[in-house]
Amino acid sequence: MYEEFYGFSERPFQLTPDPAFYFESITHKKALSYLGYGLNQGEGFVVITGEVGAGKSTLVAHLKQRLDDRRMTVGEVVTSALDGEEMIHVAARSFGLDVEGGDKASALAAIELFLHEEARQGRRVLLIVDEAQNLSIGALEELRMLSNFQLGSHPLLQTLLLGQPEFKHLLAQSDELEQLRQRVIAAHHLEPMQPGEMEPYVAHRLEHVGWTGNPEFASAIWPRLHKATGGIPRKVNQVMNRLLLMGALEEQSVLEIDMLDAVIEEMTGDAAAETAAEAPRVRPDRNLPASDAIAQARTRVAPAPSAADVDARQKGLLDVQIEAIEGAFAQRDKHMAALRREIEKLAASRGEGGETPADLDKRLAAIEARLDEQERSLRHVLSMMIDYFESAGTREAA
Repeated sequence: MYEEFYGFSERPFQLTPDPAFYFESITHKKALSYLGYGLNQGEGFVVITGEVGAGKSTLVAHLKQRLDDRRMTVGEVVTSALDGEEMIHVAARSFGLDVEGGDKASALAAIELFLHEEARQGRRVLLIVDEAQNLSIGALEELRMLSNFQLGSHPLLQTLLLGQPEFKHLLAQSDELEQLRQRVIAAHHLEPMQPGEMEPYVAHRLEHVGWTGNPEFASAIWPRLHKATGGIPRKVNQVMNRLLLMGALEEQSVLEIDMLDAVIEEMTGDAAAETAAEAPRVRPDRNLPASDAIAQARTRVAPAPSAADVDARQKGLLDVQIEAIEGAFAQRDKHMAALRREIEKLAASRGEGGETPADLDKRLAAIEARLDEQERSLRHVLSMMIDYFESAGTREAA
């Protein structure tokens, strides 16, 4: 929606990792340096850790674009809780090997044969394992054993492990992983972006979709954005999506700090609502009068605004949507009132013995049919909105 209003070619702050939007922050630049060093060694393990949303997947997608697929074969594993044997089979399948129904020994043999063939063709092999914090100790040990495959003195497999901070701690502290730890040749922990990187990060993503200065951003937004997100790229993307959507709904060409504050307050409320176990789920009664049904919908998805929240910017996106529904019903009521007045005039003219149109009954029936159609149409819209509120999480979906 907002991309159309501001003339963007696509959404600039999508949450799915996309190497086209890669931004080289200070910490990502360091990570790439460690990755480059590690890959040049051609052996052992390289470890990259970071908080959820820190940009690990985007970093790896960017790295893969830089690799020459004529000289490097890459297999990828996104793990759940795998044990040792499962790890071997999943690793084999990541290289396109058919090991379905085979045992661990046959899967290992298939991997070794594959690695030897790649080496003879002059290609190195890299295995990327994401979400490494979910792996069992046994699975990590199996990965270490895979690194033992050699052709003469030449190692055949290198592994890149990506994980959350708990994996960094596990690797550093577990006595059972001492041998794997000794084979880590490069490691880096992705830190959050710095306050001064907020504006360049946002501008980088916007320029990629054709931004030429519309909308503008108040300078006070950047430190507030960093404070609210902690400099985590995915959180920045979430907030910016909401901010741009609000700007489009309010048709703003300049996004001010009060709009950002409203978005942050709304998102904070969403998070609190999601974790409140006692929060009831109230289904509005569609048989109620429209005004009562709307009041129930408002109660279901958001607290009623206080008198201090009259400013439309502070009402949030949901209130704007509900007001639009209320406005539609108000227009409906005016239309229906006008039609009923017309009916009353026609009925009065017949009752007073005046000249009555020959097609009076047909006209009355047509007017009544229009009234029924108006009622059905608007109640259908209300029903759809109520379903949307309940199924999409309302504010989060907005």
